[in-house]
Amino acid sequence: MKMPIHLSKDSRVPIYHQIEEQMKALIAGGQLHAGTLLPSIRSLSKDLEVSVITTRRAYQNLEYEGFIRTVQGKGTFVADIDDTLKKQVKVSAVEQAFENALDIALRHDYNVGQIEKMFQDVLSRYIKKEKGE
Repeated sequence: MKMPIHLSKDSRVPIYHQIEEQMKALIAGGQLHAGTLLPSIRSLSKDLEVSVITTRRAYQNLEYEGFIRTVQGKGTFVADIDDTLKKQVKVSAVEQAFENALDIALRHDYNVGQIEKMFQDVLSRYIKKEKGE
């Protein structure tokens, strides 16, 4: 199974953390269902062109947090997580995206009022696009 994970080597976020966050999003968003067999650490490392150590760290953290489980001799599977945890992951992902956007805007010397206007403009365009206008 090819995982739809896209890594940014230019990001300040460590690669293992990018893997973790994207896998959490896939699980919380329902793209990866409970019981789904995941690629082996070695296979995912090869697909993503990262070290086995990096992928192992992401898998270990995901297992520790309860998102995946490893069955000796069978593989690593998506765990059955509750709806509260799924909701927390979704909220956290959106908040993180907002924080990243704010960091970029502030680094470009926009003030709070300008950022709020920009957000409202983008939101308005998005809503119109969704309505087909």
